[in-house]
Amino acid sequence: MSQALASSPVAEIAAERLTDEVRQAEAAAVLGMADVSLDVRCGCKGPGTVAWLDSLDVPVPEKFNSWLPLGEGGRIARLGMTEFLIEGDAVVVDRITTTPRAAGVYPVLHEDAALILGGARVNELLRQTCNVNFAALNLAERPVVLTSLVGVGVTVLPEQTAKGLIYRIWCDGSYGRYLFETLHDIAHELGGGTVSPQHLYA
Repeated sequence: MSQALASSPVAEIAAERLTDEVRQAEAAAVLGMADVSLDVRCGCKGPGTVAWLDSLDVPVPEKFNSWLPLGEGGRIARLGMTEFLIEGDAVVVDRITTTPRAAGVYPVLHEDAALILGGARVNELLRQTCNVNFAALNLAERPVVLTSLVGVGVTVLPEQTAKGLIYRIWCDGSYGRYLFETLHDIAHELGGGTVSPQHLYA
């Protein structure tokens, strides 16, 4: 299991491509992307995981490939039958990472590049880069999609926030720079760009 990374896999490229502060709100409204790789997260899987998470009072999504919100703006995503990604709630992540694992529970290392996309033209970018029709998803079911963007395997979680719909995206950190750079270039062509995370969600 893992907690916060010491450094973001895309920190350098994100800093290089960051939109000027005075234009970030405008860019985010059109099509913003941000690096959130340093958000605290952990993972676990195995046949004993559901019962173990229940014993820790961690809510478990009933449906495969779906998610539930946690406190402190966090979330737990169920990836398939018995694998889980937990992010954003430091209290829950600490509880999971410091409690001895039960039988049939195994850690999943997450050294991911984590991005968020949002803005009025976000679905144009997704249509260009992925064969999943995200606009057709039922957000009330809190879906999680395992797919690829520009040839990179990703996990995508749509989330409705006070500032609108955003897409949380995770990929292996070794592919992070390529994914970030490619998506940034498309976002820039569409009138957006790289912004600080607070411009995309409250």
